Formats: sequence, C-alpha cells, structure tokens
Amino acid sequence: MGRTYPLCFWALFTIAAFAHVATARDLRNVTEPKTPPVCTSLKATSEDDTELIQKALDACAKGKAVALSSGTFYSGPLTIPSGVSLLVDSGVTLKAIPTPKLYDLGGNTCGTVDKSGFGCKPFITIKGATSSGIYGKGTIDGQGGEKMTGTNTTWWKLSRMALNWGLFQNNPRLIQINNSVDITVYQITLTSSPFYHLTTSEVYGFTVWGIFINSSHATRNTDGIDPTGSQNVTIAHCNISTVDDNIAITAMTAPARHISVFNNHLSHGNGMAIGSGIKYGVSDVTFSGITLNSLTYAIYIKSHRASDGLVTNISYDNICISRSRYPICLDMFFDIFVSDRETDYQNISFNNINVATNGTFVFHGISDSNPIRVNMNNVHISKHSEWSVSHANITGAWKDDSVRRCGFYGND
Repeated sequence: MGRTYPLCFWALFTIAAFAHVATARDLRNVTEPKTPPVCTSLKATSEDDTELIQKALDACAKGKAVALSSGTFYSGPLTIPSGVSLLVDSGVTLKAIPTPKLYDLGGNTCGTVDKSGFGCKPFITIKGATSSGIYGKGTIDGQGGEKMTGTNTTWWKLSRMALNWGLFQNNPRLIQINNSVDITVYQITLTSSPFYHLTTSEVYGFTVWGIFINSSHATRNTDGIDPTGSQNVTIAHCNISTVDDNIAITAMTAPARHISVFNNHLSHGNGMAIGSGIKYGVSDVTFSGITLNSLTYAIYIKSHRASDGLVTNISYDNICISRSRYPICLDMFFDIFVSDRETDYQNISFNNINVATNGTFVFHGISDSNPIRVNMNNVHISKHSEWSVSHANITGAWKDDSVRRCGFYGND
C-alpha cells in the first residue's frame, strides 16, 4: 500500500511530461431550473397520505407538478410518473413512514439483515421517465433515526448491526431514479435517509441544483448524491452534509461521463468520490468552485480490482479543503477483492487547489507499468503534511505555503 514520505522525498516521483486533460463536463447547456406549473395542491391530513399523493401524481398532466402545499405529510413508497413532478412547498415536510412491510419487495426481508441487502423498494421512485422531477423549498425526511414500526430498532441501528455481523441491512433508499431522461431535483432539502439519499442508475440528463442534504447525524451508507452509470449530469450550488460519501460517481452498470460538479459545499462526510465500482469507466468529469470541510476524505478516487475500469479526463479546479484527514486520496487498492482486471487512472489534473490544514496525501497505483498519472498546477498545501505514494507519476507545481481559509472560494 505504500510508505509515508515527507514532501521532499515525494518530489522524486515527478516525471517530465503529462497529457492534457480534455474538456470534461456536462455536454448540455444547463441553467438554473424553473419550477413547473401546478396541476393540483394537497394539504396534509395527519394520517397516511400515500394514496392521496399517489392518486394526484397519477392524474397530473405531463409538464406539471403535484404540490404538497400545507402541513406534514406521512407516506409510504411513492412513484413519480413520466413527465410529472413533485413539488414540496416551503415549510412543508414529507415524511417516510418507518414501517418495513410498506417497502418490502416480497421476500419479507425489508427491515432485516441478510447476505444481499436488496429487500426494500425506495421511498420515492422515478423509473423509465422523461422530464420528471422533484422541486420545492420543503423537506423530504426519511426518518432513518426513528424506530421501525413494531420494533425498538431504527433503520440506522440496523445498519450498524449489519456492519458488526458482516452482513447487509435491508433499508430503503430515499430517492432512486432509474433508466430515465432529463430528470431535475431542485432546491429540496433531504434529511435522515435510512440508506442513500439521492441515487441514479443509467440516467441521461440529470440536473441537481440548489438542494440541501442535512444528515451529519446519520450512520454509514447514507451517501448524499450518487450518479451511477449516468451521463450528462450537473450537480450545482448544493450543500451536502452526511456521514458517508457526500457525492460518489460510480459506473457499475454503464459508463459515467460528461459530468459537471460545481459551486457546492460539502462537509461532515467522506467527501467527493469517484468509485469504488467503476467497471464501465468514469470519464470527462469536472469538479469546480467547491469547498470541502471537516471530511475524512476530501478528493477521493477509489477502486478495487473486482470492479475496476478506466478513470480518465478528470479535472479538479478552484477547490478549497480544510480539516480533512486525507485531502487528496487516489487509491487503486480500496478493497481486498482481486481479479485479472486492472484499474487505470490517467489524465487527472488539480488546478488552483488550496489545502488549508494538515493531512495525508495518498497516491497508490498498482505497479510501475500501471501508475496513477496526475498533474498539479498552482496547488497550495499546509506545511508538515504527509505523503503516502507508490507507483505514481505526478507532474506540475505545488507549494507547502497554504495560509488561506476555505472562505477564499466564497462558500464557507
């Protein structure tokens, strides 16, 4: 896994040439979304509002939204149809009822631990849809910290139990979007998900703009935003505070590419990740104008050789990092799984990066014939930082002179 070296020794790993990182971004011309017109407005009944909300969504005309306009709504699983959106107005909360049988997929395993962890349907599903979305300045609350109906165990406690026993928890995701086109999530606050907050699988055209994820009190596997096998993605002006990965780009079922992540603030989690599942490759991604604060990992590319692939044309620009144990970590040995496949990290650039506090920088490639390839330009780090490097070709300029705080980029 490599040894730890001071900065002066790390310079020996530098080589003279590096390929230019190609333009890497969402290929769409993405601007701030506009909330669609309302087809109907609903008021909470203080009872189970699942049927009330679902009937309204199913009857809503395409291009319009069902508005939750007043009160606190309690609901089981909901499906948003193609062309229809859900609007949660300011001051309104939509709460997921913590009853496992509501989410069970038929195996009577939701709310238990087992060897798979695939026993629950999500709270909100968008599948096979075009131009659907979730909007509004209200809150969607997964109630992960509440006791499951009929038990003394919360969804989060179930997750910890599964970890201790070497098994998997059957918990519902908060929002899952599959095999869809032109999906928007705008302004909403997401909190206390039992599992991942907002995930996609093979979505083409995905805009997340101005949302707030507030789950720094949660437990593991409560990632913020996970675009998986998705293309033409923009994540902008978001504030994400959680326990696991704040953002994680993966490619287990399809390539993930043409992704823009900009003007976000991430805190209290595992940071801004690519991987670990990258079988079909992650490429053409730009992270820009981001503050990363109080994170275990800040910038993180991770893979294991059972689900590896090519990571290329990745650009990190104008980023400020503070209070991170590992400000930059690129690790081809994230897990113990092995196969005959090999990961390849190439054309990765760091431009105008400020690391305001001490940490350990990790670059772990597989071999001298398959190293990590990285370029640095105007990178400033805190003095007395440590470096753990093996099989890495690193070029460019960096200085151990960082004195600026993350407010330098205006988001702290």
